[in-house]
Amino acid sequence: MKAIVQTAYGPPEQVLRPAEVKRPVPGKGEVLVRVAATGVNTPDWIAIAGEPRMLRRRSDLRAPGAIRGTDLAGVVEAIGADVTDLREGDRVFGSVWTSKITTTGTFAEYTVARADRVMRLPEAIDTVEAGAAVMSGLTALCAIRQTARARPGQKVLINGASGGVGTFAVQLAALEGAEVTAVCGPSNVDLVAELGAARVLDYTRGDFTSEAGHYDVILDNVMNHPPRRVARALAEGGVLMPNSVGNSGGLLAGLPRMGRAALMGRLGRTDVRFVSTEHNREDLSVLAGLLESGGLKVVLDRTYGFEEIPKAVARMFSHRARGNIAVTVP
Repeated sequence: MKAIVQTAYGPPEQVLRPAEVKRPVPGKGEVLVRVAATGVNTPDWIAIAGEPRMLRRRSDLRAPGAIRGTDLAGVVEAIGADVTDLREGDRVFGSVWTSKITTTGTFAEYTVARADRVMRLPEAIDTVEAGAAVMSGLTALCAIRQTARARPGQKVLINGASGGVGTFAVQLAALEGAEVTAVCGPSNVDLVAELGAARVLDYTRGDFTSEAGHYDVILDNVMNHPPRRVARALAEGGVLMPNSVGNSGGLLAGLPRMGRAALMGRLGRTDVRFVSTEHNREDLSVLAGLLESGGLKVVLDRTYGFEEIPKAVARMFSHRARGNIAVTVP
């Protein structure tokens, strides 16, 4: 089968190459999916860049020869043992993501996924949108509904509101009845307002951390401010949710800030809750229902062809994507 493989660590357009590789075989509890569409997410560019270098010691970041990509939409081609609720020919979407960054992912014509991490895709949902929405949509869903438990009347701030997770989080918080403040750049002010933000802050003209004691929930997808400053903007009993490795300042800036946020939480200074990236079919079903009903809109930055995957990852690496990045697979 055709795949885009990683030959080394570095800039995506230098280290990602097309190759012919062996088609995987589904094992017990797994399905083989012919991929029709996928997306590009933060773990992909982290694994491809391999920076900071200490991350390269992790076995799940190992290169060369890795196939990245996690989200998928496609058709079941074969089923493994003990899979009873899916059939060959089913149109599905889901993820190959686990707690480890995959080396046999979705930047390929075929991939193997756990059957409990995919589900039949409702006919009303576009394949390309579904393929790009899984990780960002589920992360936002877990953050807003499960971790923060947003509710009517709460003041929720979303930093990085125009990215993949942010565009979903704005919509979900608004659906829950929260008063949403969205932080983004000047070119995306209208977008996030249309998605449901009651108030939009252009980060080039103001600093939300100066609003002491204001917000009940802060979802920080960027971490471009020290967590202590961010926490000052929380109301009494407020919840801080760091959800990034520091897209603005890069990994070297983001990782220490994640560590400091965790320490603040352990010391009881702030209610710090990290957003889970794990998911199951129940979560996926909720996401599908919201997409099918029109309650959630998938914002697509760009759609790339299969051979353009290096460019798609480079676009993610630029931290300028507006919404989600989609890839179509022939």
